[in-house]
Amino acid sequence: MQISDFLFPKDKVAYIISSATMQEALDKLEQSQYTAIPVIDGEGKYIGTLSEGDLFWKMKNTPGLSFQNMDTIKVHEIKRRIHNECVPINAHLDDMLHLAADQNFVPVVEDNRIFIGIIRRKDIIEYYTNNITD
Repeated sequence: MQISDFLFPKDKVAYIISSATMQEALDKLEQSQYTAIPVIDGEGKYIGTLSEGDLFWKMKNTPGLSFQNMDTIKVHEIKRRIHNECVPINAHLDDMLHLAADQNFVPVVEDNRIFIGIIRRKDIIEYYTNNITD
């Protein structure tokens, strides 16, 4: 087994660009029904994970910020409280499994941290459940 065997590719993943607005991030989270999504920069590099909680805390701690003016805040201005580590596509499977134990998903990157997709913990559990025999 290789990390690529578990890859859920970027073109099927909900993610947000760091230059997007807070409103766009909220809309993306609502559409995807995820509680957190990967953040990439303009060059396609993985830079972190944005969660619903991050948006909530930004609203709480920013005087005057409301649902009506969330389009004035950029994603890169929002403090991220979740630190999801990424894994290179050519890393050892054990490295990915170690991260998946603590993260709902593991971002996967190519050279220079270019984001290429995620590995969902539920897919790992499903694989091992279906393939473990007594």
